[in-house]
Amino acid sequence: MNPPSTYFVYIIASRSRNLYTGVTNHLERRLAEHKTGSIPGFTRRYRIHRLVYCEPFGDIRSAIAREKQIKSWSRAKRIALIEAQNPIWADLAEEPASAKSRSLAR
Repeated sequence: MNPPSTYFVYIIASRSRNLYTGVTNHLERRLAEHKTGSIPGFTRRYRIHRLVYCEPFGDIRSAIAREKQIKSWSRAKRIALIEAQNPIWADLAEEPASAKSRSLAR
């Protein structure tokens, strides 16, 4: 039996606030892939790699459902979601470990 995993729905942004929403079971690895541009595509082309929102899940199906829900929203609604938790659009991946733990636990 596999140990329980935590899955994350995350939103990353460029400096000009282009947004990308994704889901992963290894947030630090996935963010490193975005930051280094090792995966070709939208996020590399527009330099989208600042973590501005993150939501943990214990079940992959719930995480995927939430990702799809967020992706279906208007840009304004996604921005409101980000700003409710991160009004200054700080890069949550750059926070000290203790603050990051609190942010990810929300």
